[in-house]
Amino acid sequence: MTSEAIPPRGNSAQGKPPRGQKPPRVVAELGRPETLEETQARKAEQSRKYRANKTINNLWLSILVCVGLVIVIVLLVPRDDTSHLPAVDFRSVASSAQAAFPVPVAVPDVPATWTSNAAEIRTGTDNVVSWYVGLITPTRNYVGLTQGVNATDGWFADQVKDSAASSTTTIDGIQWTVYDNRKTAKEVGNVKYALTTQSGATTYIVFGDASDTEIAEVAASISSNVRAQPETAVTAK
Repeated sequence: MTSEAIPPRGNSAQGKPPRGQKPPRVVAELGRPETLEETQARKAEQSRKYRANKTINNLWLSILVCVGLVIVIVLLVPRDDTSHLPAVDFRSVASSAQAAFPVPVAVPDVPATWTSNAAEIRTGTDNVVSWYVGLITPTRNYVGLTQGVNATDGWFADQVKDSAASSTTTIDGIQWTVYDNRKTAKEVGNVKYALTTQSGATTYIVFGDASDTEIAEVAASISSNVRAQPETAVTAK
């Protein structure tokens, strides 16, 4: 009796992988299973893309965390909108400045709830000498008083930021010219609203970003000084 060879178990004889082994991946573009080298290259590329995406995701996550921390800090840290300039006793400064000023110095008579952050004699455009007081109202707004002696047109234009007069008003019997710049697109600094008048050799400008009522209050407080001004300035001793 002739013996016949018994084929090995499994499907290897038909070109199939042994039982339990995953068949090679068929690449559609190639129309055949990928080789070992192609499989390794594919997995390496997938790993590279995964790491790249993970790095980008981590970067965006870090940015979002930083932005969130900034927002939290801005919301939690209290903000102080008060003036950080030291308070000035403008009445005492005015008393000392009178000896060097050629006309009676204007001292605003405002309530104790008002404060001052500046009081000094200045020299401006065309060497015009002026007395200046900076005031802070109870509502934390600003009012400035400038009292110039022998003012020139150039000096005055600088003080009102080259703006045009809008009307006139009478305060405590004194006529003031109004410069209302609150709706203008022009840059006027702190001269949002101003009152000006002249008496003798003196030109007064009361201005600021405070309400017109607060600015008028300062103008009214110096009425006696406006009336007391001499026609000509005297040489300071």
